[in-house]
Amino acid sequence: MARQVQAARRIPLSRERVLEAAVSLADEAGIESFSMRRLAQELGVVPMALYKHVANKEELLDGMVEVIVGEIDPPLPGSDWKNAVRLRVLSARQALQRHPWARQALESRTNKTPAVLDYMDSFTGMFLAGGLSVDLTHHVMHALGGRMWGFTQELFDDSRSPNGSVPAEIPPQAPAAMLRQMADRYPNIVAIAASAAHDDQSVVGHGCDDQFEFEFALDLLLDGFERLHTQGWTSKRAEA
Repeated sequence: MARQVQAARRIPLSRERVLEAAVSLADEAGIESFSMRRLAQELGVVPMALYKHVANKEELLDGMVEVIVGEIDPPLPGSDWKNAVRLRVLSARQALQRHPWARQALESRTNKTPAVLDYMDSFTGMFLAGGLSVDLTHHVMHALGGRMWGFTQELFDDSRSPNGSVPAEIPPQAPAAMLRQMADRYPNIVAIAASAAHDDQSVVGHGCDDQFEFEFALDLLLDGFERLHTQGWTSKRAEA
């Protein structure tokens, strides 16, 4: 181990090396406990050495996001726009699943970096290249929102409702009296929760197949965009 640390210290520090180490550290420790001091320890340098390559922690996070964006597959050449968009979104989802902290980092960026803007421009370009109008593409991007990065705010994102009173899913071991009480007060939630086949490894909700739910909604949106494009749809503002 001592030899590995010494060897690492002999490798010249660069922005690329700093960002790669930062991503690895965030993967291991999470973004909450991430710090410039800890990153410096991982690299075997003093904290001030990092500031030759990144001005501050915010610039470091921007660079880390840049690394994640670089992992997303480019548009598939020769593919129709609908399939190209679908594959791109799922690639983005895989990238963010490899780095659980990345979503939080993306959402915390107040300024769009060149890497993020490049991705957004390329993503928008897939619709325009497919023949969708600028007007329709504008609304398409609003509809997709964070889904273009492979994530979305799910209905069952937590085990409780916003007011903390309603479980998103009913545990199978719940007493019959509790089930009856919930069914009386929240009949529609209980009907939905009891109807679906569940996967215990889900992160969307207790038992929901989050990958299936994500792709289900994505396909609904893409089908809808395609239908509007075929119909020559325009917004009322564009017609004015």
